[in-house]
Amino acid sequence: MPARPDPVPADPSPGRRDGVGQDAPSGVDSALLGRRVIALLIDWAIASAISAGFFDFDSMATLGVFAGMTALLAMTLGATIGHRICGLRLVRHDDGASPLPPLAAVIRTALMCLVIPAVVWGADGRGLHDIAARTAIVRW
Repeated sequence: MPARPDPVPADPSPGRRDGVGQDAPSGVDSALLGRRVIALLIDWAIASAISAGFFDFDSMATLGVFAGMTALLAMTLGATIGHRICGLRLVRHDDGASPLPPLAAVIRTALMCLVIPAVVWGADGRGLHDIAARTAIVRW
């Protein structure tokens, strides 16, 4: 009796190609992580420049400008200026919708400003701030 051919393995990432709603098999995507860090630095530089120009570079004013800018742009455009430059966008994790609903944008931004949730990642490579807000950063 001839041997049966092995079944064709299923595509490990059916449907969406941007990884939304799927666990990352190898943890944090280092290319995406690098883009995220660069985007954060760009956004922080913009907030710092605004703070220096209008608030004498006060640290709390810089954080406030950063938070306001991040939340507002996430709610309206689905990406901050840094995200756009780095080819990233913010989406809801469950369905990939963008821009973010106001509550998700505010939760994500508030936790990101606390720093710790932003530097601790889950198994799928999302920061705790993204997990709590049910959001994800994907390539544009």
